[in-house]
Amino acid sequence: MSKGITSRSADYSAWYNELVTKADLAEHSDVRGCMVIKPYGYSIWEKMQQVLDQMFKDTGHSNAYFPLFIPKSFFSKEASHVDGFAKECAVVTHYRLMDDGNGNIVVDPDAKLEEELIVRPTSETIIWNTYRGWIQSYRDLPILVNQWANVVRWEMRTRLFLRTSEFLWQEGHTAHATSEEAIAETRQMLEVYANFAENWMAVPVIKGVKSPNERFAGALDTYCIEALMQDGKALQAGTSHFLGQNFAKAFDVKFTGKDGKQDFVWATSWGVSTRLIGALIMAHSDDEGLVLPPKLAPIQVVIVPIYNSEESFEIITNKVNELMPKLRAKGISVKYDNRDSQRPGFKFAEWELKGVPVRIAIGPRDLENGTVEVARRDTKEKKVYQLENIENQIEELLNDIQSAIYKKAFDFRENNITNADTFEEFVSILDGKAGFVAAHWDGTPETEEKIKDLTKATIRCIPLGNKLEDGKCILTGNPSTQRVLFARAY
Repeated sequence: MSKGITSRSADYSAWYNELVTKADLAEHSDVRGCMVIKPYGYSIWEKMQQVLDQMFKDTGHSNAYFPLFIPKSFFSKEASHVDGFAKECAVVTHYRLMDDGNGNIVVDPDAKLEEELIVRPTSETIIWNTYRGWIQSYRDLPILVNQWANVVRWEMRTRLFLRTSEFLWQEGHTAHATSEEAIAETRQMLEVYANFAENWMAVPVIKGVKSPNERFAGALDTYCIEALMQDGKALQAGTSHFLGQNFAKAFDVKFTGKDGKQDFVWATSWGVSTRLIGALIMAHSDDEGLVLPPKLAPIQVVIVPIYNSEESFEIITNKVNELMPKLRAKGISVKYDNRDSQRPGFKFAEWELKGVPVRIAIGPRDLENGTVEVARRDTKEKKVYQLENIENQIEELLNDIQSAIYKKAFDFRENNITNADTFEEFVSILDGKAGFVAAHWDGTPETEEKIKDLTKATIRCIPLGNKLEDGKCILTGNPSTQRVLFARAY
């Protein structure tokens, strides 16, 4: 395999891990379970942040920041929430180190905290404790707040971007006067996430509701977007939770309504994380490296000079210096790879590995003809373009690549949703074709758990606007009114 990347067909997991490191996105840290996001990987996250942040602001939200540490007692106030996160919590018990007299640094036993602090796995508790001081009247509502932060969920098995002990994310936390407002907010943010996934990441998603077993701890309903990766496994790409009045009751957050009566506030929370970078990689990339949608590519166009003398290099560079401002004026990010330490073939392979959507090669003969060679990363097609008005042609090409990448992923997803009517058929699909399996389920948590134990497949979602049809549960044979989507998942 060129560039030493394992092929997807040989070992999809190894392919993914090697691609993340060889494309310079991230690497494992010396801190167990944590990762270092390298500049190229972080620049993708920055692009995601910029787009999402504007989407949040366009829907009326503002950014704030809340503490990293949460008193342990806060978690005990909402029972299902603490149950959901108890096994993943990192706990701070002491606040000082000391020399033990033998040159060793140890924890000072006299510096024990009166109350242990939990390193933030999610912020509902600290935020709702804070909101109690912000909310007295209906005039204080709604509160529409988002924070960009890091969280810690102690993981035994980790994989770069997909599952690490510390990761980056955003979490929205809103407070409302009515359940209708809160549900509308929850669904609005689901649409924001779906819009971002499809129109920016070029990843088609299915919008739905989680089953009770798969809901966020402390939520009445969890809405989600589910994506399908090239190996047939699903990936949850974003969630939006209707929390009801659970956290308001736990932290005594009440407001006086227009009628003068007091009631508990209605809540939502919603979030996406750096796991989206993992989704981006697995949905589009190939055996030669990353395939990045132009809208999120840190570098959209790379220009490589082909020359055999300093004189021709100077002539090419002068032409490139004329071309780059024209591309940038179109909002296109462009890099001129004028390194003299590497040959053009090495540069082509490197930028292919890093998923740059468009590569332009310019040599002396090209300049004589007023043309350049343009290669697109997604299809590997090469074409000769006229230099005159090339910025318009490149702009169109980038739009075409964005659409083509989405269509390819959409067609793959549509070809990998399969109906199963018996348990044997269900298992056969999971072990063979994989993908989403649409099957009847009797609606009970017990059956869902048993299917998971037997097959490692979970209910990814009950699609919004799902078609109703009478059927029988694939496991119990009990009546069912609709098919739900199962899959093995990341």
